[in-house]
Amino acid sequence: MTAAGESAPGAPGAAVRPVPVPDDVSAPYWAAAAGHRLVLARCSACAAFAIPPDQICPHCHSSTPGFVFEPVSGRGRVRSWTTIRQAFLPGFDRDVPFVLVDVELVEQEELRMVGRLLDGPDAPVRLGASVRAAFEDVAPGVAVPAFVLEGAE
Repeated sequence: MTAAGESAPGAPGAAVRPVPVPDDVSAPYWAAAAGHRLVLARCSACAAFAIPPDQICPHCHSSTPGFVFEPVSGRGRVRSWTTIRQAFLPGFDRDVPFVLVDVELVEQEELRMVGRLLDGPDAPVRLGASVRAAFEDVAPGVAVPAFVLEGAE
């Protein structure tokens, strides 16, 4: 496997798309994503989800949140979106144009995730559109959460 920024075989000069590098806090999230499961950190003090988890719960401000990763449905509604037409990071040149959606997940008010809409840049996305989590395999054993319009395959 080539490292981020190196040329992929058969693609002279093309940078490889970067992949997530899990740390101790995010490792359960990325391990679940690799298995095409969406799990989020829930604070043990107030039971609210936090994306991403931090040293302090953003909801109850506990300095000992004891985050536990729990599966979520991945269903939500589009709050906003943008079409990316220019790659600003190495490795995304072959992906443009693509749509990024800001989604509020059904599990909790204001629980938001941003991800690629896998339906493509011409998909009929609209404010409030129903979406569900999907996964984009970006390297062997590495998947990134994304979204598809509800009802799409």
